[in-house]
Amino acid sequence: MLQSQIVTYLNYLFQIYWWMIIIYVLMSWIPNVRASFIGEFLGKLVEPYLSIFRRFIPPIGGMLDISPIVALFVLNFVQLGLITVVQTIIG
Repeated sequence: MLQSQIVTYLNYLFQIYWWMIIIYVLMSWIPNVRASFIGEFLGKLVEPYLSIFRRFIPPIGGMLDISPIVALFVLNFVQLGLITVVQTIIG
């Protein structure tokens, strides 16, 4: 019972963060949206994670930033790994 509640809670947290990244990336296509309160708030939560990948993955052609795609893949792998560890520990 406790295991399923923890796993459900972790899944919700990862899904929320995943959507925060998606929304933040989509906001970059609309002028001046990142300067809004929501844009700045999402930036404070998402940019530290994305900056890890931007250090190693340069934009393609100087314009197309694929680091958020890689960041989302890594986030999913971390989610699966963490849930597996929790399930193993709690049993």
